[in-house]
Amino acid sequence: MRFVVCGEALIDLLPVETVSSAETRWAALCGGGPMNTAIGLARLGEETHFLGRLGNDAFGEQLSSYIEANGVATDLAVRSGDATSVAVVSLDAEGKAQYTFHFHDTSNFGWRREEFPQLTEDDWVHFGSIGAVVQPGAEAMVEFVRSTPASLSYDINVRPTVLPDRAEYFSRVEPLIEAVGSAAGILKASDEDICWLVDDDDPLPYVHAWCAEYGLSLAIVTLGAEGVVAVKPDGREYRVPGHAIDLVDTVGAGDTFMAGFLARFAERPDDVESALRWGAAASAIVCSRQGANPPTRAELIAFLGNRAEG
Repeated sequence: MRFVVCGEALIDLLPVETVSSAETRWAALCGGGPMNTAIGLARLGEETHFLGRLGNDAFGEQLSSYIEANGVATDLAVRSGDATSVAVVSLDAEGKAQYTFHFHDTSNFGWRREEFPQLTEDDWVHFGSIGAVVQPGAEAMVEFVRSTPASLSYDINVRPTVLPDRAEYFSRVEPLIEAVGSAAGILKASDEDICWLVDDDDPLPYVHAWCAEYGLSLAIVTLGAEGVVAVKPDGREYRVPGHAIDLVDTVGAGDTFMAGFLARFAERPDDVESALRWGAAASAIVCSRQGANPPTRAELIAFLGNRAEG
């Protein structure tokens, strides 16, 4: 199985020191949900290619070097003439990340139809987040997802500050869910993603309905510290609890969950619970570290073994 992860790579600016009322020092960290998932998959030993648009500035070079240094191939990536996208990150008292985005005329969102590669049934495309819904490239993304013969998984990864209107946001998301469903693919979202989109505090009825309506083979809802639940179109549910950890921050938690899930699911597609356990464990590890720093396969297996023994 070759994983092709499609979406954004950007720079996260995190405050590291307040020097004075007039000066804050920032760290420029490589980020972007799809890029994090690609690196997570590569660290778990999977053949992984990043399909994204990389900027022509110093930040673009930083991203390219980081992606390649982590064992992810960039042969499918597009070298854009645009500046690199930037997200300013704020962490609340519990370590939860909030983002303010600077995206206008930047590299991630200018997709054109001819920039997407021809893939095969032996490939697995994982995509999602804001790069799939922000214009002008969103329409080209939908066409690619609809036409590729590859297996599909889609992480909604809602960012309300980018598109604050719920109805408009769902109108961008729905064609992607339909495309994934037509290929009997997998949908992933957090409980917060779904609750915001549908303006309700119970995500599961909507997930069950989407599975049946769109033809998804599986829909996964991460529940933060409560773990994760996956839903089949026949109504079956699979639940895996979360892990008690010393939380540092949640940056990259959902992205890393999906890397762990996909790596295991590719090996054992009939064992959904095992794949969910891998995803939950990978997410717990990354939440115990600063920033999006996914585990290696050895670290993940050791973590799972220690928890089983405990």
